[in-house]
Amino acid sequence: MKKNSLSDEQLIWEEVSCEHLVQDEWIDFRRSSYRFPDGSMYEPFYSYSRRDYVVIVATDEAGRLICVRQFRQGLSQVTTEFCAGGIERFDGKGYRGGGDTIEDEKNREQALEAAKRELMEETGYTSDEWTHLLTEPSNATIADNYAYLFFAKNCKKTGEQHLDDMEFLNVELLEPKELEELIYRGKFQQAIHTLAWFMVKDRGLV
Repeated sequence: MKKNSLSDEQLIWEEVSCEHLVQDEWIDFRRSSYRFPDGSMYEPFYSYSRRDYVVIVATDEAGRLICVRQFRQGLSQVTTEFCAGGIERFDGKGYRGGGDTIEDEKNREQALEAAKRELMEETGYTSDEWTHLLTEPSNATIADNYAYLFFAKNCKKTGEQHLDDMEFLNVELLEPKELEELIYRGKFQQAIHTLAWFMVKDRGLV
């Protein structure tokens, strides 16, 4: 029977070997072997580094939620979700890669600026009222990137969409009740986005 009295330091796995299966400007996908706290070995363990990203819960002046509909290849479905997108890097690295240093932070877009850019590019809306909700690991089990969650209130339509070459999406305005119906039916299929919505509600921002 395993004991539950180990210190945090004793819980750490030791990485014994690491092979970079795919390493390009978009992802560093790795296969590693680890030594567990009891001395046993485990392999393969797969993990990856990708770009940090922002998620924006946005409401227009009528209190409707500004969502987007787009195809997600992981599910092979068109989904409803909030605006989101990667934080740009200026060093060609593309992803976090094991934890950014202070110098690394200087070589990337600030999260709030990324959120403002993504909202404008995907929907044509802008806001002067922004709240940072949370910075949360995207998937702590196998990835080291973070999601920066924001709330943008009283958004105004000030321009047109400026989509990337691989972006094909429609803007959809939902009442809060309509959004929650999607969530409870399992049809708002982004877990971090759902977390952002409930944080907005919990903090009384809508």
